Amino acid sequence: MNKLYYFLCVVLIFGITLIQFGCGKNSQSKEKDTQKDELIIPVEVAVVKIGDIAAYFSGTATIEAEEETEVVAKVSGVVKELLVEEGDFVKANQTLAKLDDEKLSVQLDQAKATLNKLKNAYQRNEELFNKSLISAEEFQRSKYEYEHQQAVYNLAKLELNYSAIRSPISGVVAERLIKVGNMVLPNQATFRVTGLNPLIAVLHVPERQIEKLNVGQTAILRVDAIRDAEFKGKIKRISPVVDPNTGTVKVTIEMRDTSLRLKPGMFARISIIYDVHKNTVLVPKEAIMAEDKESSVFVVKDSLAIRQIVETGYVNTTHIEVLGGLQLADTVVTTGKSGLKDSSKVELVSSKNNANN
Repeated sequence: MNKLYYFLCVVLIFGITLIQFGCGKNSQSKEKDTQKDELIIPVEVAVVKIGDIAAYFSGTATIEAEEETEVVAKVSGVVKELLVEEGDFVKANQTLAKLDDEKLSVQLDQAKATLNKLKNAYQRNEELFNKSLISAEEFQRSKYEYEHQQAVYNLAKLELNYSAIRSPISGVVAERLIKVGNMVLPNQATFRVTGLNPLIAVLHVPERQIEKLNVGQTAILRVDAIRDAEFKGKIKRISPVVDPNTGTVKVTIEMRDTSLRLKPGMFARISIIYDVHKNTVLVPKEAIMAEDKESSVFVVKDSLAIRQIVETGYVNTTHIEVLGGLQLADTVVTTGKSGLKDSSKVELVSSKNNANN
């Protein structure tokens, strides 16, 4: 009985040893298989290129008209005729409307008749005075009456001319404020005329940024109302003072849009180019990873993604300038970075061949 018990114990121990040995071997085999089947991550890449990149100051503003005026009536009268409508383009001194001028015409004729009468009297008295036949006082009185009537005639002529309401500037009729038959009074607004060339946009630039800007620098405008379009302008003037309440400086941008698509009141996003780096290293913005005040990229070499620290410079809407850490023709990962670690195996699924500004 003791021999049988001893024999069973030996068999049991031997069986357990065989099982442990088999499991260990399987575990090692699985680890080797895992290493062999290491994950290969698909990525998109771009090739580092040389190009130009600009530095911008960006801001927003509402587009305004440089020239805008309310056209007022200079004399009273009833509106007889309208010659323009809202949306019409007009030139400086063009007649927009006419008032009833019948009364003014009669007044002018009366003033002219009286002027001719006094002119004849003055000329006759001048001859008599030169012959010492009338006193100097009488001659001076006739001269005064004639000159006074000359002024009355000129005023009547001017008022008749004012019966035609004219625009003082060139532009588009933004608003008509009168109708035929309306009675208008002196200095009453009749039209609003807005100049469309040039247009302006006013930026309020923080004082710490103002040293970067100068009159004449190029500005790029984009408006929500006109998609996929850019408009060029330039800095026309910079205020010489800083607003003490806001700490900003008023900068006026001027645009001349020959297409006339820009309109006063449109909201614009403005970028002012204050510097350009030419023939510099560029990579797409999506290739750069920023962490702990440090920028890096994944450079693909021999199907491995190598993490590389880089020094960056100017940034635009699509690209970033790299000042150090990359070489021309390096290939960098643009899509798929989140799943990568240093020296991860990668598979290129597509590439962006251009990294131009």
